[in-house]
Amino acid sequence: MVYIVSWDEFVDRSVQLFRADPESTRYTMKYRHCDGKLVLKVTDNKECLKFKTDQAQDAKKMEKLNNIFFTLMARGPDVDLSEVTGKEQIETQPVKKGRGRKQ
Repeated sequence: MVYIVSWDEFVDRSVQLFRADPESTRYTMKYRHCDGKLVLKVTDNKECLKFKTDQAQDAKKMEKLNNIFFTLMARGPDVDLSEVTGKEQIETQPVKKGRGRKQ
């Protein structure tokens, strides 16, 4: 098992691992609240990649990686990942002026 220090390298190698063998690649995450540590692991039973962090800001990065894997699993391993983002844009509805209490 290899802990990868760079987030970008972990994402690139994880996507390559999934594209090489999508049937047997697994992605897991483990969070230990008492330590405040998050460990992400991608494996295909031959190679194991791990990324460990204790930074709260890496939660957004994890969300983007989740979306990348969801896209690869749903659309196939040959999909273009350039349009995948961390959060999809949600159309905002105009705020209604009601007859409620004034604030």
